[in-house]
Amino acid sequence: MYRGMRSIYRFGGVRRLASKAGTQNFIPAAYYRGGTSRAVFFNRDDLPVDRSKWDPILRGVIGSPDRYGRQLDGLGGGISSLSKVCIVGESTHPQADVDYTFVSLGIKNSDVDYSSNCGNMVSAVGPYAVDSRLLNVADSDCALVRIHNTNTGKLIHATFPVVGGEAAANGDFSIDGVSGTASRIQLDFIDPAGSVTGRLLPTGSVTDEFDGVTVTCIDAANPCVFVKANSLGVDGNLTPEEITAHPDLLGRLDSIRRQAAVKMGMAETRDSVAGSVPKICLVATPKSDDPRSIEQGQTSSDVDLVVRALSVGQPHKAVPITVALALAAARRVTGSTVDSVASGSPVDPTGLTIGHASGNLKVGANFGSKGDLKSATVFRTARRLFEGRIFWKA
Repeated sequence: MYRGMRSIYRFGGVRRLASKAGTQNFIPAAYYRGGTSRAVFFNRDDLPVDRSKWDPILRGVIGSPDRYGRQLDGLGGGISSLSKVCIVGESTHPQADVDYTFVSLGIKNSDVDYSSNCGNMVSAVGPYAVDSRLLNVADSDCALVRIHNTNTGKLIHATFPVVGGEAAANGDFSIDGVSGTASRIQLDFIDPAGSVTGRLLPTGSVTDEFDGVTVTCIDAANPCVFVKANSLGVDGNLTPEEITAHPDLLGRLDSIRRQAAVKMGMAETRDSVAGSVPKICLVATPKSDDPRSIEQGQTSSDVDLVVRALSVGQPHKAVPITVALALAAARRVTGSTVDSVASGSPVDPTGLTIGHASGNLKVGANFGSKGDLKSATVFRTARRLFEGRIFWKA
């Protein structure tokens, strides 16, 4: 079947193919779009039992590090939302059906980061669990998959239609940032506060100041730092390209993010701060008299606030779902930077409507009597793009 094949054998749970052309390794895998991201999926049982052996496999699969920043020798896409891996297996949590471990990989560097969750890719975890037969839903037309995110210890419930024992792909639901329509997936994030630090307000304060700029640090779904755009002298509706081209904006935001991470107790020094968390993003009040806001559909009648998020140092093309959940929590914290810029009259009283770089997103939020975030709901789409075997060089 494979021209030039000489032998196939197993090592540490991973299959290796040795050919006349050289030695390559291969392993069963699938590739999914989840929300506005894509990732390679592995069944945990197909990876080595020794987790110290995972990193070189994941780098080889994604194509990192790549000094050209394109990841052409792997399945990454040269931007943070495409440089991802998800590992799914039998649950170790009594209230979950599957465990899900998210991995963010550096593009030009060799970073393999297990410190955060990805809300967009979690939308594909339930479909992957069903499609790969980790769960049997053959007699059902709807699946509820209870997901344990091992990065944060939090639970997410994914509900979606099933056709012929597999996750439905076709549907009439669309999300901004992704062309076309697909089947709707409901994600309920259970008790998302304190995902990494254990506290909604990790620094103990509603606001903090770094480099002379007031920010709010929130930990809900992922730790986040929210900065008012006008405090940095920029508009809130900048495009990702304009953020990248700005002479010092990315540098200033990274400096603030690193200082905030240390104060949040996530790192000992600025240099040791992980690339993926805390997330940082600009927040701004929607403008009804601004031509660009009108064109983007992000006036005060369309959205409650405008955000521009960064992910692993790059402007995000949309908004990470975990950032959207943190925004919903921060909106209810009186005096936070998010509270100070959000519209006083919600577009939809059942949740928070966010204007991001590719459109709008609504987060449904369920708060307790003390203002604590009990759960948050978003709707996404996902699709299986391929499954089979993936190769990487030793």
